[in-house]
Amino acid sequence: MPKNKGKGGKNRRRGKNENETEKRELVFKEDGQEYAQVIKMLGNGRLEANCSDGVKRLCHIRGKLRKKVWINASDIILIGLRDYQDSKADVIMRYNPDESRTLKAYGELPESVKINEDMMGQEGGADDIFFDEVDDEEVAKDDSEEEASNFNVDDIDDL
Repeated sequence: MPKNKGKGGKNRRRGKNENETEKRELVFKEDGQEYAQVIKMLGNGRLEANCSDGVKRLCHIRGKLRKKVWINASDIILIGLRDYQDSKADVIMRYNPDESRTLKAYGELPESVKINEDMMGQEGGADDIFFDEVDDEEVAKDDSEEEASNFNVDDIDDL
């Protein structure tokens, strides 16, 4: 067995993503760019997005963002339009929820765009499950009704 002479493995060389908490300068769209909201992730570095000009486009995540910036459904992204293909575009950057709210406040995003993310960065979608609170008295009452219904007439004679 060879002796470990290094200072760690692949994960140490990869480094930590510490710049996520820092505030970065807000980037606005330029000519040939558009804001979009992700509809569906398609895999293989592609996604379907609804652009602010009302067109649904197939977008390709550029290599600089792949495996470094994770894009989910309903995220706000900046895309670069292609001159030769109107139905396809390239993802330039992803806006975090705070930046998305700021863009909406400046009037850059249309009012139809919904930003449903809370402070933790998780979506509050239809997959959330909510439970009603039940008192102990209601549970005891339900249990006694079930037990009463389980008795047979033959059981009473055996007593």
